[in-house]
Amino acid sequence: MGTVATKNFDYGQEEIDYLQQKDPTLGAAMARMGKVERVIIPNLFAALVHAIVGQLISVKAAHTIWERMQHQFGEMTPHHMARQTADDIQKCGLTMKKAVCIQHIAQTIAQGAFNLEELYDLPDAEVMKKLMTLKGIGKWTAEMLLINGMERQDIVSWGDIAIRRGMMKLYGLNTIDKEQFEQISLRYSPQGSVASIYLWVISYE
Repeated sequence: MGTVATKNFDYGQEEIDYLQQKDPTLGAAMARMGKVERVIIPNLFAALVHAIVGQLISVKAAHTIWERMQHQFGEMTPHHMARQTADDIQKCGLTMKKAVCIQHIAQTIAQGAFNLEELYDLPDAEVMKKLMTLKGIGKWTAEMLLINGMERQDIVSWGDIAIRRGMMKLYGLNTIDKEQFEQISLRYSPQGSVASIYLWVISYE
């Protein structure tokens, strides 16, 4: 059984101190919670598949499907996944739409029509633009790859329900609009991703 290699998102005291100084409310929550680890997948193709699996479903459901896929397919490489049928992929518990999307992206990359490695040299906005040319990849999925695959430092995703919920809980808000969300996110910059890691946990507390 092949399992995809993971590591923890790389951050330390410097990032924690910065956020505590910039936002005392978040800072107090961080002090209470201690260091929160975020497991990420450095392999970009696997991280992208993982993000697609997680679209519009709970973290728990995504975890179950992801475990099943690793058990079923072993290697999570474009060439290996391009050889699977959409039916085989769907059997792991995905919608047919997601299964077709994963197979199509695997084929596109395996045929050399899209180069994931080139993304490392691009700024965040360009990475997102390029990823969103792939069928089935929207902004949220691209942002998840930026955090959970590429360890980019300043990603706070408006499209992520849990992040919005974490923000509302943290600041005692009943609702939040995009403008408020962006104003708060600016306070975290350039350490938005670490703030996101805490907001995720706050949203589930």
